[in-house]
Amino acid sequence: MKLCRFDDDRLGVVEGEFVSDVTEALRALPPVSSWILPLSDPCIAHLAELRAAIGALKSPKRLPLSSVRLRSPVASPGKIIGVGANYNLHISEINADPVVLPGMVSDDTVRSGGTLFFKARSALAGPGDGVKLRFLERRNDHEIELAMVIGKTADRVPESDALDYVAGYAVFLDMTLRGPEIQAQRKSIDSYAVLGPWLTTADEIANPDALDLRLSVNGEPRQSGNTRDQIRSQRNIVSYASQFFTLYPGDVIFTGTPAGIGPVKPGDIIRASIAGLGEMTVAVGKA
Repeated sequence: MKLCRFDDDRLGVVEGEFVSDVTEALRALPPVSSWILPLSDPCIAHLAELRAAIGALKSPKRLPLSSVRLRSPVASPGKIIGVGANYNLHISEINADPVVLPGMVSDDTVRSGGTLFFKARSALAGPGDGVKLRFLERRNDHEIELAMVIGKTADRVPESDALDYVAGYAVFLDMTLRGPEIQAQRKSIDSYAVLGPWLTTADEIANPDALDLRLSVNGEPRQSGNTRDQIRSQRNIVSYASQFFTLYPGDVIFTGTPAGIGPVKPGDIIRASIAGLGEMTVAVGKA
């Protein structure tokens, strides 16, 4: 199932070039019983009940997909977690680029751990929101990545079981300001974490370690890769992260970018796609 959030927080199921408005199914979610906000995204935490409620709906309204504004399919992730330098060719390119602090990472560094970082929740955006650049005098780079959305609480899980904790997958655009600040600061600017175009549930993806990734800017191919070339597999990433902190439903993990990163400017159009997960079109503007 491909679940999207669109327009003014409507819930949809994407089927080809159409989206079915299944917002009524949200009634299946349990009511909020406390003023203390939960650590989990409610839709992801109760995805099974939500899917059952969607299946019970009769003739939901169908809209052309092109007519709606796609938002981030996960509305309230507790954490947005990044995996740094997870492709060997990307490690080579950033070590050779003086703007990206050469010599900063190595294959040994990645394999030994210490490569996880966070983006602020306030950086989250959907493809329909676009990217709003800040610090235009500096380089702002695109990075396409596979995102995993955690589906159930994971605390120190073994690698063999790790994918059982994944609710689904999406395309992630990790926008990055280059400069001397720490990674989390430069990557946490508002709109610099674009998730979309929808959430593809895990049952539709047979092997997340064999997915093609593509990104173009204004029609010019920039990035091309496959998740089979990652240093850390998806299983390893989930297990490794859960050794340090508990993962909750709705947490988003973006898993590294292949080579080909490059700058964008206001007015550019980014198209990012991953096999089986769809393509999102993201307009670049300025804040």
